[in-house]
Amino acid sequence: MTTKSVDVLLVGAGAMSTTLGVMLKQLDPSLKISMVERLDHVAHESTDGMNNAGTGHAAYCELNYTPQMQDGSINATKAFAINASFEVSLQFWSYLVEQGALPEPTQFINPVPHQSFVWGESNVEFLRKRFETLSVTPQFADMEYSEDHDTLKEWMPLVMENRDPNEKVAATRVRYGSDVNFGSLARNMVNFLDSQDDFELLLSRTVKDLKKNSDKGWTVTLKNDQTGEKEVYNSRFVFLGAGGGALPLLQKSDIPEGEGYGGFPVSGQWLVCKKPEIVQKHLAKVYGTAPIGAPPMSVPHLDTRVINGEQALLFGPFAGFTTKFLKKGSIFDMPKSINLGNLAPMLSVGMNNMDLTKYLISEVMQSHSARVDALRNFFPDAKDEDWELSFAGQRVQIIKKDENGKGKLEFGTEVISSEDGSLAALLGASPGASTAVATMISIVEKCFAEELASPEWQDKIHAMIPSYGQDLTQDAELLNRVRSHNLKVLGLDTVKKIQAQAETNSLQDQDTDTAA
Repeated sequence: MTTKSVDVLLVGAGAMSTTLGVMLKQLDPSLKISMVERLDHVAHESTDGMNNAGTGHAAYCELNYTPQMQDGSINATKAFAINASFEVSLQFWSYLVEQGALPEPTQFINPVPHQSFVWGESNVEFLRKRFETLSVTPQFADMEYSEDHDTLKEWMPLVMENRDPNEKVAATRVRYGSDVNFGSLARNMVNFLDSQDDFELLLSRTVKDLKKNSDKGWTVTLKNDQTGEKEVYNSRFVFLGAGGGALPLLQKSDIPEGEGYGGFPVSGQWLVCKKPEIVQKHLAKVYGTAPIGAPPMSVPHLDTRVINGEQALLFGPFAGFTTKFLKKGSIFDMPKSINLGNLAPMLSVGMNNMDLTKYLISEVMQSHSARVDALRNFFPDAKDEDWELSFAGQRVQIIKKDENGKGKLEFGTEVISSEDGSLAALLGASPGASTAVATMISIVEKCFAEELASPEWQDKIHAMIPSYGQDLTQDAELLNRVRSHNLKVLGLDTVKKIQAQAETNSLQDQDTDTAA
């Protein structure tokens, strides 16, 4: 048995843990950090490229972030917050690129316009109101709107191809949206961490136990799944960033702040097309409206994706249900997570969300043809044989007690931390990795408050995040300045790069066909 002492123990090697690890190493290079991962590779669960939408969530196209109220008005509060948080992520990534800690940006982020598309009179009216609400603000001033078929053919030719010219449709567009390969981003962050002193990556390790020490710290017992050896780590701070696996670990910690939390797992599936003659007709992430009864994460969208230099189209997600908390987890994950503290909230949620249950059952029972039928709302000429099914990662939605002691289902993300700041856990799903930087900053503020107050840490965090401590939703001059810088550094101010990549892929495909 081995025993080690570290300053920080990060559980999980996905977007969240890698972001926090790099941030802490930038703030204090002398910190001893160990990262624990259950799998034998980094970022192969929810963070992996095909296991998520790859959308840089900035609320440009995601209609579920701007619900319509009973009086007909648009509630844009969440959209403003998510947009500001994504700008914080872009600042951090830009800083790391400039410092050489991240590679050339096209290895993890590419420019893809973000568009919303709706059909039908009521949906068109909603999108028009949404545009009017958002576009008058500095954050969304560059948003475009149109109901003209010819204009939309230029924006999204695949979507408008052979569409009824009399159909009532509308769309919005923000040209500098992004496609993010969060798997590549996380792996490059780990590569950087691996090059630093006092960092250790522990693959194929399972956390067996967490116990609070008397002197503000934790004893974490690991099992090496390759050798069977027991390993013990004493750490001043522990972060549980294990995606769907964070809830069982939070329960192991027994901190009072985690009492009553439960999880509702939702799986996902994509239709994928890699045919060059189809892929090259679509350069956008086009989001629509969610079906009645669907969870917000199931908003349908037709996306350009760039994964490991290869361009493809994805449509979905199609939701499903499993009791696994992780894609490579166990069917006993959900049953094992039920205890006396969360039983009542989970039963309450189950009873009050029958529409969601029925929706998930209907999604699971769909045939391939039925899924392609749904795609035809976005691509009228879609053919069954051009698309194949791919399984996405697991998302575990938060269940917790409401103000009446019953249960409520949350579709966002939430940080739970111990009162003394020695442990923090991240639960939930969307917008997830897109806002990882802002979320990790909140953990640093809570759990490293004394260090963050020092002049050294203040200087460094302002260097990483120029807008730190200021409100991007209120300061238009600051927003425009940091946005302009980020777009330039990350290559998001033009779509020419991705178009060139598409042409290169096409030539490579032609060469392969000729050789064959």
